[in-house]
Amino acid sequence: MADRQLLKELTEAFGPSGYETEPAAILVRELSRVGEVTRDGLGSVICRVAGRSERPRVMISAHMDEVGFLVKAVTGDGYVRFLPIGGWWPQVLLGQRVVLRTRKGDFTGVIGSKPPHELTDEERKKLPDINTMFMDFGCRDGLDLVKETGLRRGDPVVPVCPFSEMAGGLLMAKAWDDRGGCGMLVELARRLGKGRFPGTLFLVGSAQEEVGLRGARTAAEVVKPDVALALDVSLCGEYPDRSRKDVEERLGNGAAILVHDMSMIPNTRLRDFAIGAAESAKARFHLTTVRGGYDTGAIHLTGGGVPSLAVGWPTRYIHSHTGIVAEEDYDSVVGLTAAVIERLDAAAAESIRSF
Repeated sequence: MADRQLLKELTEAFGPSGYETEPAAILVRELSRVGEVTRDGLGSVICRVAGRSERPRVMISAHMDEVGFLVKAVTGDGYVRFLPIGGWWPQVLLGQRVVLRTRKGDFTGVIGSKPPHELTDEERKKLPDINTMFMDFGCRDGLDLVKETGLRRGDPVVPVCPFSEMAGGLLMAKAWDDRGGCGMLVELARRLGKGRFPGTLFLVGSAQEEVGLRGARTAAEVVKPDVALALDVSLCGEYPDRSRKDVEERLGNGAAILVHDMSMIPNTRLRDFAIGAAESAKARFHLTTVRGGYDTGAIHLTGGGVPSLAVGWPTRYIHSHTGIVAEEDYDSVVGLTAAVIERLDAAAAESIRSF
């Protein structure tokens, strides 16, 4: 069972790319109870947990950052122009609440644009343009905004969405991508503990994934893994008018083993090893592809090449203010990953790495 209080704390933490202080502090607090925690030069959290031997060195990565925004400019009439951090679809932004963090504290605002009543016929035919949007923090003019908030160019902004348990038992929050994966790192540390697996385990909360898989690359240079897995969201394909039989990626369908994404083709021996481990552990899973990338896209290119595999969990409405997930899928990813770690001894790692 997932630790819902931990997931609430992680998803509600403030932490867009480059500003991961809050989620990092949670990971440091939790992982320090099991292993030796260090930080790399980009701020990624690296927890070394000793197993029964030094090899293989197994890296499990989940990124700490969420999609968000940066303050670009302040208008004379008190609005904020902003830059997106990570991939946003403009149509999910209008009317949504946000939190600005400055040296003076946190301030709640909303994303606005020209009212629909004032749009021309030509403008109505087009998708909203993020460059025409602005943030409103309730100030009368630019000087008032700067005075009240202490705002400076480059200050970070994140979406607002409290963690909620929904009527059907699903969980709703912002930043499942990838605070859910961060929660899985903690669950794995608690489940496996010290000395209960063959090699040495490195649990990594990576920085700046949403802007180019940056922390995963630097952390992998520190860890020098023999094998690596990334835990992250996958794209839930269920929505009205689409037949369930045509949708493999849906809530309740278990862990998603990525057979292809835009940043990596996985090591096929590791993929098959993970499938076998999942079947032995009776962890529910399915195979899928994603038009996107995971931490493994950077990790697998470090050193002389690292056999890598991405594992996801179906998530509705990613890269928006609100995501919805099923707890049983979260548990399936933890179970599958634990089964891989417990079975991945030196001989298995050598077989995976041999071509």
